[in-house]
Amino acid sequence: MADDQDKLAQEWADALLDGDDSDDDPLGNLENVTDPSEAGSADVGNDDETLADEWAAALAETEQEEVKHEKEQAFLSTQTHDYDLTDMGPDAKAGSSSGKRDLDFILDIPLEVSAELGRTKLLINELLQLGQGSVVELNKLAGEPLEIYVNGKLVARGEAVVINEKFGIRLTDIISPIERVKQLG
Repeated sequence: MADDQDKLAQEWADALLDGDDSDDDPLGNLENVTDPSEAGSADVGNDDETLADEWAAALAETEQEEVKHEKEQAFLSTQTHDYDLTDMGPDAKAGSSSGKRDLDFILDIPLEVSAELGRTKLLINELLQLGQGSVVELNKLAGEPLEIYVNGKLVARGEAVVINEKFGIRLTDIISPIERVKQLG
C-alpha cells in the first residue's frame, strides 16, 4: 500500500510540474481530485496549495497515530511486572495435603462486637432537650432479643443477663451463614 501511495504521489508531482498545457497528462486532467469517487465530477484546475495541505494533513495524521502507538506501548511496559516465584519446598506441600488447616494466624485479629438494645431517630431539638433522667423510647418491645453485631454485621441474637454486677448476653439464636450472605447483598 505504501508503494501505491508513493507511485500516486509521484504521478501527482509529475502532473503538477507538467502544468495544464501538456496533452500527455498521466492523470487525465484530474489534478484536483482528492477522492477517487469524485473523479467524474471534479473541476479541472491547478490548486497546488490544496494538494500540499492534504498531504500535510495525511502525514500529520500518520505521525499522530505513531505517537499514540508509542504512548500505548510505554504505558503497557509500565504495567507489566516480573515476579520472582520461589518454590516453597516440601513443607508447604505437606501442610496443604495433611487436611488440617493451620488457622492460628487469624486468632489475633481484633473484631468489634456490639449489642443493640434498640434504635430510634431524634431531631436535633429533641436531642438538645435530653437531660439526666430523660427517657428515650426505642423501636423494640420489652422482651425482644438483643442483636449482636460483629464488625457491623448481624451474627446472633440474645437476651441480657447480669453476671457479677456486669451486663452480659446469653446467645439464643445464631444467624446461619446463608442468612449472613443474604444480608451482604
